[in-house]
Amino acid sequence: MTPAIDSLKKAGVPFAVHQYSHDAHAESWGTEAADKLGLAPARVFKTLVVAQENGTLAVGIVPVAGLLDLKHLARALGCKKVAMADPKQVERSTGYVLGGVSPLGQKRRLATVIDHTAQQFETIFISAGRRGLEVEIAPDDLAAQLDARFAGIGK
Repeated sequence: MTPAIDSLKKAGVPFAVHQYSHDAHAESWGTEAADKLGLAPARVFKTLVVAQENGTLAVGIVPVAGLLDLKHLARALGCKKVAMADPKQVERSTGYVLGGVSPLGQKRRLATVIDHTAQQFETIFISAGRRGLEVEIAPDDLAAQLDARFAGIGK
């Protein structure tokens, strides 16, 4: 189906797939997912790719209702500064198009930090690798699959 879903199946991790009809004119892909699936925006997380000062890419996963705090993400990654990565670089590196970037099944595993608010939920929703497709997964299972850590990176 998508590399994200394939990676979860291969790992034997419990998850559920949720599909909705994507509107190409939606202003916010993450908010659209929450609205169309009838979910609280705090449970739906977006995958954001950043570039560290040395050019290395990394991932921050935050609720769609909030923003990524670049300073806090840099601190969690152990570097001085990060900036949002160039969209073309994101697509080349991850293999996904913007609005459908999943932290799972990327071409290369990137250092990943998940906002600590994910831990307050039994399951969260992340992109399954295509607009209109979400994966529901336990936060700890997601972190284990990505070798990620939790930190306060949202605002």
